[in-house]
Amino acid sequence: MAHLRLALLICATGCALLAAAPAQAARCGGDFDTFIASISAEAAQAGVSREVISQALGGVTPDPAVLAFDRRQRGTFNKTFEQYVATRVGAGRIKSGRAMLQRHASLLSRIERQFGVPPQILVAIWGLESDFGKGDIGKLPVFRVLATMAHDCRRTELFQGELLAALKIVQRGDLTMRDMVGAYAGELGQTQFLPSSYIKYGVDFDGNGHVDLRHSVPDVLASTANLLKTAGWRAGGSYEEGTPNFEAMREWNRALVYRKTIAYFADQLVGQ
Repeated sequence: MAHLRLALLICATGCALLAAAPAQAARCGGDFDTFIASISAEAAQAGVSREVISQALGGVTPDPAVLAFDRRQRGTFNKTFEQYVATRVGAGRIKSGRAMLQRHASLLSRIERQFGVPPQILVAIWGLESDFGKGDIGKLPVFRVLATMAHDCRRTELFQGELLAALKIVQRGDLTMRDMVGAYAGELGQTQFLPSSYIKYGVDFDGNGHVDLRHSVPDVLASTANLLKTAGWRAGGSYEEGTPNFEAMREWNRALVYRKTIAYFADQLVGQ
């Protein structure tokens, strides 16, 4: 869910999900075209082709709606767990999740063997973030979103890092320019990865030479598992509140109510 990951950005600047600040950040504010020119030069120095830079940033303009949305998001997780879970984990979503567990049983088993993350956790995250890829994964042009947020001075270095990571996704050939659409903080794909997380944790699990978190279910689920494993997930361990695995989910989302909802949903999927 776009608003969930954006809330993470707000409440957890400096979280490991976020890209490191560029060594020499472009100056925020001021003339937007000048800012884009500076970012473009930095991207070229980082190995992004001029063709990709031109396609992504040529003629880009700021989006006031993105900034307005960003400024409205500070109360996202003020609900109690009971209030929040009631809106996110209903009978229909549980039924769909159990169907996903069956449909992708072989794939999920292979992922668990490699990364140690159980199927119900991955399917719970997948369901919460995009209704198993069938829901809203964002329709906004990612480069316009990230350029807007990077130009804004509140978290410019953070979003400059995300903008450079997004350019690298296209440079690597993982997604086409047409597929670079996402949510209000530039989140991409069926489990809503920030571009920096896409670069850091993305896994080509279907073996086609690209990390495709929009269309490839194997890549989506394996990359999600890789993020959790890298964050310290312990194979075979409990994921309830207070355990190391529950803490590992902080890398996914620092909000306590959201991690409790993942755990609750996962338990419902396997009848616990």
